[in-house]
Amino acid sequence: MLLKLLDRLEEVLIGTLMAAATVITFATVVHRFLSGIPALQDYTDRIDFGWSQELCIYMFIWVAKFGAAYGVRTGIHVGVDVLVNRLPPSARRVMVLISLAAGALFTGIVGTLGTNFVWRIGHTDQTTPDMEIPVWIVYLAIPLGSYLMCFRFLQVAWGYWTTGHLPARDHAHVDGVPTVEGVDPVQLGREGGPA
Repeated sequence: MLLKLLDRLEEVLIGTLMAAATVITFATVVHRFLSGIPALQDYTDRIDFGWSQELCIYMFIWVAKFGAAYGVRTGIHVGVDVLVNRLPPSARRVMVLISLAAGALFTGIVGTLGTNFVWRIGHTDQTTPDMEIPVWIVYLAIPLGSYLMCFRFLQVAWGYWTTGHLPARDHAHVDGVPTVEGVDPVQLGREGGPA
């Protein structure tokens, strides 16, 4: 129950930040376009979008940190496993567990270093240039995202230890597009059938 809540919170946070950044960027572009129309300049000059680029950068930083954890959980990170797949099953299992442990260790160290950094910068009066919010809020993405990613590595490692399966996605599958077993969708589209 708690894991499902965390999964959902992770997905909602990533989706909300991406959608908000997209809307803000679109509004900024429309504002810039309308500012070039002489009849509308008096109105558009009253609206300040100077903060929008900074906010979008920070939002995408948070998306990247939490999106990386999501990628570990769902198995969508790109990995080179040609050599690992050539190993015998027992050696492959050990190698995968070592790799997952190394990922957990690395992200745990980054999270700890990020926590120390946020703690030190939180005791200063530093603010962001345009929005003037405390800088530690922006950098909080580092420890939170790294610790979540560390947890996801440990979660995947435990799942692999107990079941022998890693989370995986079919990268060729597109949601909403029906698949026919044994038929290449590219060839199906070329032959004039439904694509």
